[in-house]
Amino acid sequence: MKVTIEVDCSPEEARRFLGLPDVSQFNEDLMARFVESGGLLNPELITKLWFPVAGKGLEEIQKVMRAAMTPKSNEPEPDEK
Repeated sequence: MKVTIEVDCSPEEARRFLGLPDVSQFNEDLMARFVESGGLLNPELITKLWFPVAGKGLEEIQKVMRAAMTPKSNEPEPDEK
């Protein structure tokens, strides 16, 4: 069985329906600051200033991924001999 549902609404209506926050004022303020700076805002710097913990969380995720992808040594498992 195949069911198709088509929803015709504006992005604003979809945002409200899904309960997402209205960030339009935040976006306008950010763009105004960007224009005032002559486009010199560095996205990486902004991210570090606003989300200082996010970088540390990312580093932890990277550590876990590296550990998972690093080949294990040829030592036998404790139950193998």
